[in-house]
Amino acid sequence: MDFELSDEQRQVRDLCRELADRELRPNARRWDAEHTFPDAAVRQLAELGLMGILVPPEWGGAGMDAVCYALAMEEIARGCAGTSVIVSVNNSLFCDPVLHHGTDEQKREFLEPFARGTRLGAFALTEPTSGSDAAEMRTSAVRSGGGYLLDGSKNFITNGPQADAVLVFAVTDREKRHHGVTAFLVPTDLPGLSRGRPDEKVGIRASGTCTVFLERCLVPERFRLGAEGEGFSIAMRALDGGRIGIGAQALGIARAALEEALAYARERRAFGKPVAQHEGVQFMLADMATELDAARLLVWRAAARKDRGQRFTAEAAMAKLYASEMCERVTSHALQLHGGYGYVHDYDAERHWRDGRITQIYEGTSEIQRLVISSALLRE
Repeated sequence: MDFELSDEQRQVRDLCRELADRELRPNARRWDAEHTFPDAAVRQLAELGLMGILVPPEWGGAGMDAVCYALAMEEIARGCAGTSVIVSVNNSLFCDPVLHHGTDEQKREFLEPFARGTRLGAFALTEPTSGSDAAEMRTSAVRSGGGYLLDGSKNFITNGPQADAVLVFAVTDREKRHHGVTAFLVPTDLPGLSRGRPDEKVGIRASGTCTVFLERCLVPERFRLGAEGEGFSIAMRALDGGRIGIGAQALGIARAALEEALAYARERRAFGKPVAQHEGVQFMLADMATELDAARLLVWRAAARKDRGQRFTAEAAMAKLYASEMCERVTSHALQLHGGYGYVHDYDAERHWRDGRITQIYEGTSEIQRLVISSALLRE
């Protein structure tokens, strides 16, 4: 494998790093404390083509590859984890399914403006009683006239409070279980769609999430994405790509934590010398850096396989699993290295610790990733 980045990939990385240092890191603590959606930052990311990284230019995107996407996500997450998941969901879980499964008419309405970042998308699979077991979803879609009546609720919907459209998965044939799930592109201004108050979360608080309610919401048939019964496969394909983005997000959070721990260890003195000169601290820093690099290679491998058109389901699951669990270890060590200062809001160590924890849960828990990986192994 060639580990050298192309000129375009390096340019994307450097551009995102500069923007993160200039716009995201200086504001991330305030956005977190105030639960503020970073409107201005998202507009700047859109101007750079980062809300539709993988979408071809003819449909409003930047036309870059999945490695560029992973690089951008890491740098954005290093600056602000909340902002990074706004970008990730719009790219992986909204634009990508429309790009691969939408008609030209659907792409004009639900892809081009979202890839340009003038509108924002969300992905609605999880329900109050249906998370990892998506086949148990209760939201229904019943044919009515020239469309479908949707009834049910979806929760923990990232971008939900701000979204202009939501990719909703609903049951059209309950007897077929996951083969009876269908996908719908639902504008949030349709009658019958409403949103609950934003969730009070532990971390990534610059990113809004909420419950989306559907009460006899009539969705025109032309807004159905793919055929009836294809919804589950559409969701799983989207989540494969999304796991590359969440793996890269975990990298960015962990890297921010490591960089701040290094700076603190050089400045803080204990027992007559900087903390960084104590062997125990040096070993901890070495382990953190090694795990971070190992996770990055897994993320890059999954992205490279996607770019080559190879199957990458297991590789994306491995990258997401390892990177997310690495992130918890690294951010916890970084907090520990700060001592008591790590546990107060005056330092960012506690925010990185809080932000990183969700990466083991959304877009497939660590337990689901292990099932995906073991299933691939047992098929060999």
